[in-house]
Amino acid sequence: MLCSREIFRFLVRKDVRKILKRKDSDAGEKGKALEDLRASLFNKFYSVDGAKHQRICGPVAALTFNFMVAIGIIFINKWVLKNIGFQFPVFLTFIHYAVSWVLMAILNSFSLLPASPPSKSTPFSLFTLGIVMSLSTGLSNVSLKYNSVGFYQMAKIAVTPSIVLAEFIWYNKRVTFSKVIALTVVSIGVAIATVTDLQFNLFGACVAMAWIIPSAINKILWSNLQQQENWTALSLMWKTTPITLLFLVSMIPFLDPPGVLAFHWSFRNTSAILLSAFLGFLLQWSGALALGATSAISHVVLGQFKTCVLLLGSYYLFGSNPGTTSICGAFIAIGGMSMFTYLNLNAKKQPAPPKASSSLPKSKLGEGNEENRHGFGTDSV
Repeated sequence: MLCSREIFRFLVRKDVRKILKRKDSDAGEKGKALEDLRASLFNKFYSVDGAKHQRICGPVAALTFNFMVAIGIIFINKWVLKNIGFQFPVFLTFIHYAVSWVLMAILNSFSLLPASPPSKSTPFSLFTLGIVMSLSTGLSNVSLKYNSVGFYQMAKIAVTPSIVLAEFIWYNKRVTFSKVIALTVVSIGVAIATVTDLQFNLFGACVAMAWIIPSAINKILWSNLQQQENWTALSLMWKTTPITLLFLVSMIPFLDPPGVLAFHWSFRNTSAILLSAFLGFLLQWSGALALGATSAISHVVLGQFKTCVLLLGSYYLFGSNPGTTSICGAFIAIGGMSMFTYLNLNAKKQPAPPKASSSLPKSKLGEGNEENRHGFGTDSV
């Protein structure tokens, strides 16, 4: 959108219209004008200021993008794991991130990858994010392999209180009582909707429990680094993906069965796996955009909404019968999500409280100190 607007504004300028109407003898001047346009677009896209404009993605657009991609990758991954018979969930995750890194390397070679901001992010925070990304995604796929979908969703419910507790400890963020009620209704609804499919084994249950903490930390770091330190989704993915790949390689011998090299890598099977990997890149990107535009809790609620939509969609469109209990639970969860969304929108519409005015003049140093004091106050989610 930024490039199209710049091109249109450039072409409607009088001097550019004159250049475009000249004969071929003026091709050199025309080429210089087009080169100036290319340089202008490059500077706006690749500079930090341009990256800030790219980071501004509406919550509705980001959440919708993430929701649509998540629905698509569920069916593709189910096809790969069941019909194709690719029983290596961690290695599949490794392929996803490897393809994502290759795609970002191509963008970087054409200077289309946003620049990293001059933020205060330490290498330790980026290294931590890369580790929890590998644990969160890898353990999630392993849990989905060994547990039923119902138990998998029940484990995801525990991510919500984990995020609330972690954000309170690290950032002193508080959740209002009305939002706690809404999140409780959502969790109860999802539990009722998935209670009829609670099949698991001991190893799968241990993996699901181990996945909860990395998943919560992953969402919190993604949201905080983008909102507080001006990282864009793609630039943050570019920095952390190599770390994620390194730790996924170390996880493969412990969590994947042997025999990945003996898998039948036919054109059909490889194409399905690469399609899953491309959707994995879109899912990671859309998830990062959603976390940057909203919050970690909102992203978890979106995932639970996806579960309810899949359950109700299968019932109404394909005639599947999950049972009256599951359907009622899905509607209860959607009601809680609607309440949570309403409370978020209502909180954004409320004007900020006016600052106390003083008749005494303030120095610039005093104003700077006041901004610092307000910047690290107690937040509410």
